[in-house]
Amino acid sequence: MKKLFRTVRVAALALSCSIASPISGQITPPDYSAYILTPPAPETPRINSAKVFGVRPGSPFLYNIAATGKRPITFSAEGLPKGLKLDPATGYIRGKIKKRGTYHVVLHARNSMGENSRNLRIEVGDEIALTPPMGWNSWNCWGNSVSQEKVMSSAQAMVDKGLADYGWTYINIDDGWQGIRGGKHNAVQTNRKFPDMKQLADNLHNMGLKLGIYSGPWVGTYAGHIGTQCDNEDGTYDWIKEGKHNENYKYVMPDDPKGNTVRKEHYYHGRYSFAKQDAQQWGEWGVDYLKYDWNPNDHYYTTEMHEALLAQERDIVYSLSNSAPYGDAPVWMQKANCWRTTGDIRDNWNSIYKIGFQGQDRWVAFNRPGHWADADMLVLGMVGWGPNLHYTKLTPDEQYTHMTLWAMLASPLLIGCDMAQLDPFTISLLCNNEVNDINQDPLGMQAYRYYTRDQYVTYVKHLEDGSMAVAMFNISNEPLTIGFIPKSLGFRGKQKIRDVWRQKDVAEIDAAERFDTQVAPHGVALMKIYPGNTRKRVIEKARGVEIPQ
Repeated sequence: MKKLFRTVRVAALALSCSIASPISGQITPPDYSAYILTPPAPETPRINSAKVFGVRPGSPFLYNIAATGKRPITFSAEGLPKGLKLDPATGYIRGKIKKRGTYHVVLHARNSMGENSRNLRIEVGDEIALTPPMGWNSWNCWGNSVSQEKVMSSAQAMVDKGLADYGWTYINIDDGWQGIRGGKHNAVQTNRKFPDMKQLADNLHNMGLKLGIYSGPWVGTYAGHIGTQCDNEDGTYDWIKEGKHNENYKYVMPDDPKGNTVRKEHYYHGRYSFAKQDAQQWGEWGVDYLKYDWNPNDHYYTTEMHEALLAQERDIVYSLSNSAPYGDAPVWMQKANCWRTTGDIRDNWNSIYKIGFQGQDRWVAFNRPGHWADADMLVLGMVGWGPNLHYTKLTPDEQYTHMTLWAMLASPLLIGCDMAQLDPFTISLLCNNEVNDINQDPLGMQAYRYYTRDQYVTYVKHLEDGSMAVAMFNISNEPLTIGFIPKSLGFRGKQKIRDVWRQKDVAEIDAAERFDTQVAPHGVALMKIYPGNTRKRVIEKARGVEIPQ
């Protein structure tokens, strides 16, 4: 029996508290450098982007060959279909593909230290989002105070801090961008916080990133802005005519100097829908992702926006929010690319536990490439749901559990923190290419709860190459030794055990042997069993010796 013991890592009180800087006024994150497990990326080039990409025929194509390594890196590709062009300096692939089909491409990245290659399968057909979206959303840090300046700051940080080199792509604006209706489509226009949405989209696309936006099929959104519905046929709103709004057209209570929203006053479907008009505007701006937010989600309004988005000349990922009713699961799987399975997440263990361990297993039959159950945003780094931010209240081990479980579940990975204030520990959680590969695996399977006890839970996830990810979660308050026997998971022969967070092989055992490791309270051990069972022909000898041919 071979064991790998992890040091029990319990965050000291001094480290678990955010410290306000008396000079800058910003929050100084705790120093969690001792908890970093992800090794630094090598100077040799390494391609980290998704191995499969879906696009509809004739839609604009933008794929960033995300790669780490010493710069400059020169990119090339073999087998690009007609209509696509690769920029060798940036690694951005752009263009349009008109012909349906499957295209197999080999990507190359070369620098002064060496070369790396990776296969890419391009599927041109009806499905997009063939891997869970990876990106950032503004709500969990900026709330309704989001602005174009803050969005660009986060986008620039995604590039400057290296996250774009690991496949992080979407920059999603949540509630708070909306003004009044107008323009040639009588669609919702921006408020003064977003002076030029088209220019913002162009800027992001030039950085290899993509733009997301927010709306909902109510008269008003959760934060008190205009939705896709209206009581007036001309698209005007009585509460705006009456001046019950602030300078950004957010509904405010009359005579309230703080501008508070009247809760639920506009949480209803109106007589007239402007879903088609709004979708046309988003398409012309260059939007790539829509978060469509209301409760309860229903078939009619889901289908209405689904059809409006399909009518656009570009692909727009369609993400439903929030708390999608399980009774309509086949609808979400057919009509949406992502659907929120829960209410809003919070940065504490109770929220992570309830959402992750109690709310996701029932969706395993519906998760598949192009259609993903969404466990909500990552509450890592500097969060706060408004202008007053704080460092996440999750301990380091709880953050490992959070990131690992979301990766195993094949949930969309949307960062919710202030990107400009990313600290080294948070970057190490987001920039482990092997963890991200588990989330982005082309097989697209949600992890299965294989073993559970009061104190721990083990999830397994089949991967495309025949290997398996095994995540052992300690949900108790004491350190535990947790393990598995590869044979019980259906493996034969010699198997290697790899610590995915450390990116290090830690054992090579016969499938009948047991592997154990110590796991910290509220922590996780993420292992990979490989190479898996042979896929070659086997000839059985008289003595039972298996000889691959």
